[in-house]
Amino acid sequence: MSGAREQFGSRIGFILAAAGSAVGIGNLVGFPVGAAKNGGGAFLLMYAIFVFAICLPVMLAEMSVGRHAKKDPLGAYSAISQQSSKWKVAGWLAIATPFMIAVFYMVITVWIFGYLFETVTGNLATLANPDTFGLFINSEAIFAYMAVVVGVVYLILQGGVKEGIEKAAKLLMPALFVMLLGLVVFVLTRENAMAGVEFYIVPDFSKLTASVVNGALSQAFFSLSLGMGILITYGSYIDKRADVPTSAKLVALTDTAVAFTAGLMILPAIFSFNPETNPEELSESSVGMIFTYLPNIFLALQESVGYVGASIVASLFFLLVFFAAITSLVSIFEVPVAALMDEKGVSRKWALASLGSIMIALAVLASLSFGKVDALTAFTHYAGADKSFFDVIIDVFYETILPLNGLLICIFVIYRWKSANFNASLAEGSNGYKGGWFEKYVDISLKTFIPAILLVIFINTVAVKYFDVSLFG
Repeated sequence: MSGAREQFGSRIGFILAAAGSAVGIGNLVGFPVGAAKNGGGAFLLMYAIFVFAICLPVMLAEMSVGRHAKKDPLGAYSAISQQSSKWKVAGWLAIATPFMIAVFYMVITVWIFGYLFETVTGNLATLANPDTFGLFINSEAIFAYMAVVVGVVYLILQGGVKEGIEKAAKLLMPALFVMLLGLVVFVLTRENAMAGVEFYIVPDFSKLTASVVNGALSQAFFSLSLGMGILITYGSYIDKRADVPTSAKLVALTDTAVAFTAGLMILPAIFSFNPETNPEELSESSVGMIFTYLPNIFLALQESVGYVGASIVASLFFLLVFFAAITSLVSIFEVPVAALMDEKGVSRKWALASLGSIMIALAVLASLSFGKVDALTAFTHYAGADKSFFDVIIDVFYETILPLNGLLICIFVIYRWKSANFNASLAEGSNGYKGGWFEKYVDISLKTFIPAILLVIFINTVAVKYFDVSLFG
């Protein structure tokens, strides 16, 4: 691609864009309920430790590789490894993974936009019907909503890094924070809300089994967009003078703060609007919570603020989740777009049009795999169950390959690029990094226990997903 490489216009723009990629649907719904059911404050403590002790060094590895090479993941692996064919495989995985994740994330974002539209137009009572979701995902309206979501993503990405991604992040992320805090304040003023807060944050260490600890680590890893090539790509858009270690810490802190704050909205809302809730029966599935459970919770609010008031609160919630989904989807899809631009020298518009067409076609197939087309609904069979086309995308690319990609970047940075070059790169723009305790910790952790942990996660995921056997019982 000719000309100077695009760059973020400001440090805050990079941090908001990277945080936007990290703050997604799971942060806002799945994480709070998972935390509440698995030890409350004990789970939160484990999650925070994992974010900063394990995930932060991996973030630094990805961001530094991108900034040093000034290329997409495929180009970065190739350039630093001096065209090693073995490492090109890792590069291809880092491109294919976000592309396929964008397919299923597109489907879920379309559902969120559809529920936002239905709520705004006064159909909250219909959404609260337990039969609605199954009918909704197989309705023809899905494809109209998909056209809108595709249009929004295209408008952001066609503007490029500074005028598209950065501008969108500077608008959507503050709006997301404001809406989240507003909903938290509203929910905490409701009767019985403190019961939800207590259930959420009071530690219960008896629930911290090996399986739960593994879940907390996996959640932390997925939450920060690690293994998707996003941080390599975004790292390639930042200046050599940028303070990467500090920026990475701020992204991790922002992501964790949003996830924690979301719990102060979700759990108190559940306890307040439905005092008879049995927390142990709550689903940790973000999809189940957003589309089947929470509409009922919001509808129950009509007893105190009326149907219109309940619809407004529900609309704000779905707008909040939509913003989170869009910022993540934009970040995920930028990875293959940047790769095609870099590797083939094509324009951004051409890359968007060609890759977008393929992604839309796959998203349509995924949307038809919920009973509409039998061959897609029972696409394959493993672990004792039929799996749809949608299930396979999640299991293979989101659940399985992400920790593998994280493992590969750790090995690549320490043993191919070499830790001396890695540390020297991180020291550029960061005055206090070289020779400090943090440099020593990052170096030692990436050489020893972090790759081992990611290897265990990868092996356990394969065992659970495809053979229905867990290493943790």
